[in-house]
Parts: sequence; C-alpha cells; structure tokens
Amino acid sequence: MAGNALADMFRVKELRERILYTLFWLMIFRLGVYIPIPGINAQALRIYFEGTAGGGNGVTDYLDFFAGGAFKNFSLFMLGVMPYISTQIIMQLLLIVVPKLKKIAEEEGGRKKIQLWTRLGSVVVCFIQGYAVTVWADRIPNAITMGRTPYTILAILTVTTGSMFLVWVGEQITKRGIGNGVSLLIFAGIVARLPHALIELGQKIAVGDINPIYAIVVMALFVAVVSLVVFEQQGQRKIPVNYAKRVVGRKMYGAQNTYIPFKINPSGVIPVIFASSILTFPLQIAQSLGVNVKWLRDLAFYLSPSGWLYNALYVVFIIFFAYFYTQVTLNPQEISKNIRENGGSIPGIRSDKMEEHLTRILNRIILPGSLYLGFIALLPTVVMAVFKFPSQLAYLLGGTSLLILVGVDLDTMSQIEALLKMHHHDGLVRKGHIRSRNL
Repeated sequence: MAGNALADMFRVKELRERILYTLFWLMIFRLGVYIPIPGINAQALRIYFEGTAGGGNGVTDYLDFFAGGAFKNFSLFMLGVMPYISTQIIMQLLLIVVPKLKKIAEEEGGRKKIQLWTRLGSVVVCFIQGYAVTVWADRIPNAITMGRTPYTILAILTVTTGSMFLVWVGEQITKRGIGNGVSLLIFAGIVARLPHALIELGQKIAVGDINPIYAIVVMALFVAVVSLVVFEQQGQRKIPVNYAKRVVGRKMYGAQNTYIPFKINPSGVIPVIFASSILTFPLQIAQSLGVNVKWLRDLAFYLSPSGWLYNALYVVFIIFFAYFYTQVTLNPQEISKNIRENGGSIPGIRSDKMEEHLTRILNRIILPGSLYLGFIALLPTVVMAVFKFPSQLAYLLGGTSLLILVGVDLDTMSQIEALLKMHHHDGLVRKGHIRSRNL
C-alpha cells in the first residue's frame, strides 16, 4: 500500500540525512546574507536604498535578485555564486576552443586540474567585482565607517572569501545533500524573498501605486507560465533503439527494444543561469566604475536590464547556452558509439548515419525549447513596461525567477524520487514517478 510520500522522505535514513544536510547549509547561506562587510554602515545603506526605491534603480535590483538579497545589504555573500558560474562558462568555452586544454582534461587527473584552475579564476573574478563594489560604496552617503584603503582591502577579501565559501557549500550539497548545490543556493535566495515581495505588492495595491486589475492579470499570467514551464520541462522525444541477441561471457542476452529519452529542454534551467551570469559581470563593473569612466557609463546605460540591447543579448545567450550545454552533456557522437558497441541500432537508420540522425533531432528540439526559455525570461521586462510594476517585484515574480524555481524544483524532486524508489518506496506522485510527456 502506498505510504505518505512526505513521511517516506524522512523515514528513509539516507534521504533524511541528505535533506537535513542540505537545509542546514541553506540556513547558513541565508544567515550570511544579513551579515554586512566590516566597515559598512547598514543604517546608511537602508536609508539610501529606501530613497532610491522606484527611482529607476533597476540594475541594483537585478544584481540583488541573483544574490538573494545580499547585494543591497553589502553582506559577506553579496557576490553570490555568479563569479564561479561566469568562470565555469569561460573554462568550458576554452576547453572547446583550445585543444591543449581539452587534452589535459581527458588525461588522468585532468578534471581535477580544470576544477582547480576554475576556482583560481573565480578568485580573480571575485577580486575584480569586489573592487567594483568598494568604488560603488563611495557613492552612498556615510556608508563607509573606516579609511578608504583598509576598507577596500577588507571588502575585497571578505566578499571573495564569501563567494568561494558558497562555492564550497554548493559542492558539498551536491555531493552529500540533495539536488544541485549551486542552483539550490540561487533557488533559496529567490524563495526567501518571495513573501516580502508579495507583501510589498499588497502594500502598493493598497496605496494605489499598482492597479489591482493589473496585479490580478499579472498573477494569473505567472500561474499560467508556471504550468507551461512544468509542461515544457517534462516534455520529451523518445528515440527507439533495438538491441540484438548477444553473448557476454557465458551469458546470452536476448533481443531488447528500448528508447533514448531526449527532453525538449535537455539543459533545464542552466541556460538561464549561465546567460544571467555572463551578463551580470560586465553590468556590475559598468554600474560600479562608470561614474568616472565615460565608456563604462555608456555601457551601463545600454546594458540596463530593462533596455532592448540587454534583453536581445539575454535571449541570444540563452539559445547559445542551450545548444552549448546540451552538446557537452548529450554528445551524439558518444551516444552513437555506445549504441554500436552494445550491438544496438535505431530502426530505419544506418549505423554510420546514427550520429547525424541524433544531432538533427537534438537541433530540432533544442531550438523551440530555448526560444521558449527566452520568451519566459523576457516577462519581467514586459511586466515592468506594460503594467508599471517596480523592478524588484518584477524580477522576483517574473520569468527568470519562475524558470529557476520550477527547473531546480523539478530536478531536486527527480533526485528524491530516485532515492525513494531505490529504497522500495513509492515516489512523490501517485504512480511512483514524475510524469514525462511524449512529444
């Protein structure tokens, strides 16, 4: 008889320990969001940001969104995990472009070398962004409570240590907890701020800043988007594969018919996180250092999250990373090789044309999936422009946050589902598995 899924999650010792381990580190992350950098006047920050609320400070709201509220607090974790993600992207691109790096990665122990170089690169990116933060703090009246030089050194070291600590936490959650650690940190930051965003929405409706009809329309739109995101994330194309009878050792295995499940969006929410990260880095530098440098000031203006250039680049990067990440994780050449080595074949496809066939299918399903992601990611901009929602509310209740929330949630649920079934329990849904839709 099917037991209660929630009770089963905590009844299984391994799963219970993983969940509690994950929750512990997520709580540590949320505590760190409210601990300011040494030398920062938290009261001055609060007065400054209250004064700029609704005053077109969309860039700051955008950076704060990905830091889980830590950016405006000038906290230990104000840079979040974005420096690490940006460095990861650069390193993955270099592995494709530079053959020598790819050769090193394929050697024994090569992956550890690449991970070490990625971490070192992350430290460099943190130092650059940390310095930009110290310059920006000068623009906030009474924000710095010590000398400029000691504050600069202390702030750079503090935010760099904070970011690298979060990277370590993310890796520990991935290894010993449940779900993808880095994605869960971003997820936790969004979830923690949603109640405040809804309260703020109610307050703005009460004082007449937002039309209640617009609010109802926007909330209905968001509910519809969540439903569509779930539908799209679970959609898949099944590629039939037939295996002939074969002898392995002293055993004979009979013919078998199976399939390869290609999701319509194989990379999940990764393209959105990657695209946001690659745009956040130059945006923060331009925003912080642009006061005294004209070309950086112009860059900050043109890269405004509500501007057409930023959103055009955002969609282009989402499509690019959807293809890029899928090719890295689902290599048609490797899949074809494995099928042939195990005596398999795809009905109606010659053995030497298998890779070409799989590549064509992947290209066909990735494009609509990535365009769909791009469309949803643009929702906050549309909501701000059409319904006059404040940027902080639009980012938290908008497309990017919904994609991250739904994508990370589905991925985590899948891992919990697998662990439950491994311990002979029913899954999280009635039929024992998260339902996928065939396309």
